[in-house]
Amino acid sequence: MDSVKICIVLFLTLTSIARGTTVQIVKRPNVLLLVLDDFRPAIKAFGDTKAITPNIDRLVKNGYYFTNAFAQQSICAPSRNSFLTGRRPDTTKLYDFYSYWREAAGNFTTLPQYFKHNGYRTQSIGKIFHPGISSNFTDDYPLSWSNPPYHPSTADYMNKATCIDKITGKMTNNLLCPVVVQLQPEGTLPDIQSTAAAKDFLKSHRNSSEPFFLAVGYYKPHIPFKIPAEYLEFHKTTDFKTLDLNYPPHGLPAVAWNSYLDIRIRDDMMSLNISYPFGPIPDAVKLKIRQHYYAAVSYIDDLIGQLLKDVNYEDTIIVLTSDHGWSLGEHAEWSKFSNYDVALKVPLIVYSPQVKPRSENKIDKVVELLDLFPTLVDLAGLPPIATCGSKVNAETCVEGKSLQPFILGETCDSQPDEAFSQYPRPGTFPSVHPDSDKPKLYQIKIMGYSLRTKQFRYTAWIGFDPNTFTRDWTKIYGEELYDHTIDLQENMNLVDRPQLAQITKWLRLRLQEKFV
Repeated sequence: MDSVKICIVLFLTLTSIARGTTVQIVKRPNVLLLVLDDFRPAIKAFGDTKAITPNIDRLVKNGYYFTNAFAQQSICAPSRNSFLTGRRPDTTKLYDFYSYWREAAGNFTTLPQYFKHNGYRTQSIGKIFHPGISSNFTDDYPLSWSNPPYHPSTADYMNKATCIDKITGKMTNNLLCPVVVQLQPEGTLPDIQSTAAAKDFLKSHRNSSEPFFLAVGYYKPHIPFKIPAEYLEFHKTTDFKTLDLNYPPHGLPAVAWNSYLDIRIRDDMMSLNISYPFGPIPDAVKLKIRQHYYAAVSYIDDLIGQLLKDVNYEDTIIVLTSDHGWSLGEHAEWSKFSNYDVALKVPLIVYSPQVKPRSENKIDKVVELLDLFPTLVDLAGLPPIATCGSKVNAETCVEGKSLQPFILGETCDSQPDEAFSQYPRPGTFPSVHPDSDKPKLYQIKIMGYSLRTKQFRYTAWIGFDPNTFTRDWTKIYGEELYDHTIDLQENMNLVDRPQLAQITKWLRLRLQEKFV
């Protein structure tokens, strides 16, 4: 253990008083975990010139940020259960929304549960675990949380017909849904309620001797884009023309296609009669979707700014991330449900009061959302959590690695630039029944395993048995290879290039080694 880490651990544990034998217990740092929903790194400080995010930018400036952080699956419940347990979806055995890992896979210790066991008061506000059976209809309370999780009452209306159609005046369930907040049910919106609840928690625990782990989950920019109408004024549709990409990548296997059914079923999108599965969205509507997405991001940035005003930066670790990314027309796709960078890449911003800022706070190492659990454990000075290794079913361990060395500026050449992700399909071609974007466990016949390195993304779509959770590498239904040195947007599938055959073979073997 190096001297910097020793100093941090000593600060966080016990400080001896020089006179006599008196020992003063130094409070461990508080933790504030901010989790956004469907949030690609649409952050100005990350280089996105379309974004208006002054509050997140300020957090980036004061902390450290990872520009190549990737989720394990580009859908809510599997991703959240993965990073909150520190286990891959193949270990939690959750690829949909319909099982609880403690019953289906093992009694795995969660991130908040680990902090709770080590003397923290843990509190969930908003959407942290995905609600429903995937978290036992309780958000895993009381195992993970000290108090019952807080859910905003207006979350009940999120997918209800509360959008006013400008032409007919009827209430609709639209994708694009700018609203007057005072005219919404209860005169507010879920993320506004969650922010108020989180501020109340911070104020009530400001002088507490008990450290806290507060997780605040924002529902936006997840669809529908039900946001205060004034945020649309921040972004004009003409700002987004340069983002337009109308074509799937060359050589895209049909099994990889995300047909964005969750968008198609909205009232305003259904009226467009977009052909399934490859039909394009009209150009004018594309621009409006992008406008509304970025407006939703600015809305959440504003709420985060309000929340951070009540944070004591001297004793609080702050992390901001998302469950996965979101496509805005890249590859002619929308939403998530794929293995592309744009669907898997998430922002990962870490501020720690014990780590002095360096002039270079950008970290471009390829990392995984799985790494969040052990990283927070180390930054808080808790007993290091074991790496699972071959014992993935052990109760308390993680499959990720701590990112603290990178944050401290240490060299970690032994850790490869690798991130592994996956996505299930019911068949080789997009379908409505079963839903090829969101197949249920028993419907899964193919699993797309994806490896992201510094230079390449390689994906293999292989046979999968949902009854035994086994893989069949003799059945490959499609492969993808993208070279980020020449194709950052992953628009050219190079897997059929003979010059790259050896690279493809090596990446396939590495992926097969990871998912035998």
